[in-house]
Amino acid sequence: MPRWLPRAVVLVLALVACFQLGSWAFHQLIGLFVNILIAFFLALAIEPAVAGMAARGMRRGFATFLVFLGVFVASAGFVALLGSILASQIVELVEGFPGYLDSVIGSINDTFHTDVSRLEIQDSLLRSDWLQKYVQNSASGVLDVSATVLGGLFKLLTIGLFSFYFAADGPRLRRALCSVLPPAKQAEVLRAWEIAVTKTGGYLYSRGLMALVSGAAHYVLLATLGVPYAPALAVWVGLVSQFIPTIGTYLAGALPILLAFSVSPWYALYVLGFVVVYQQFENYVLQPKLTSKTVDIHPAVAFGSVIAGTALLGAVGALVAIPATATMQAFLGAYVKRYAVTEDGASGASGASGGRTTPSRGRRVRIPGLRRRSPR
Repeated sequence: MPRWLPRAVVLVLALVACFQLGSWAFHQLIGLFVNILIAFFLALAIEPAVAGMAARGMRRGFATFLVFLGVFVASAGFVALLGSILASQIVELVEGFPGYLDSVIGSINDTFHTDVSRLEIQDSLLRSDWLQKYVQNSASGVLDVSATVLGGLFKLLTIGLFSFYFAADGPRLRRALCSVLPPAKQAEVLRAWEIAVTKTGGYLYSRGLMALVSGAAHYVLLATLGVPYAPALAVWVGLVSQFIPTIGTYLAGALPILLAFSVSPWYALYVLGFVVVYQQFENYVLQPKLTSKTVDIHPAVAFGSVIAGTALLGAVGALVAIPATATMQAFLGAYVKRYAVTEDGASGASGASGGRTTPSRGRRVRIPGLRRRSPR
């Protein structure tokens, strides 16, 4: 046996063990890494506001606390208002359910000449086996729901703490990161950090402005039609349609359409038509003007980045995909040289596409490296 063989076997086994240990640790900590990523982008989003308040003489930690307090108060107010709307609608639906059921049963009896009563249907439902199994499964799943809620609250607390530390200690974190790099790399890191702050903050503020415009437009429509809870529904449409990518528009329009249907089916059609028309106006008129100076990326690139982010990290990837793509595009744009398309290149491209071109007179194309040789 060669002398190096036992050492090689031990080395291979050690590398395999280290790989397995690293893979296990990564899968165990993937949730923490995702939370840190969300917290980092949240800190970048509030960085302009915190930096502006700190520039006026306020301590950076206190400025960060004020920004977080404002966000928390606004979010709690929105959730409380939306919860009151849903609770009142559920109560009205439960109270009016017997009347709805009687009208449906009456129309069925008149159409099919049957004799069905609501009491018989209620007794059959209450005595059914699937209802009893559903109640038992629901009772056993209360602990699972409670654990999910507690886990979500702990995740929100973790994200809030990390984003607070990232925003409050932003300059110190940048200095600590740059202290281990050479001067040339320090300039690149600081430049990338500034681009990320600009793009993420610009994305957030442009979305907030579009949410304000969308909420005002939908409020005018809902108030004109007399749909109940028009202010809260307008806030719902503005926030959900702008801050949930791809499917946010459909989720935002579902609730106003449902409440408009409770007033009149025609009103629901009016709201649906307005949602579709406004979405086209926002995509082709409003959004290009508002995002041209903040997050200037092509709509196809934005859509592809959202799909890629969703495939990688789910809903978190969809939220951070657009600002991350804009940051990468702006950072790499400084290292990609662009050249103006010459007239000869344009004419050559048109000729290659199949069109007839007439050769220009008196113009010579000189190819580098070729010299005209005189005949011997």
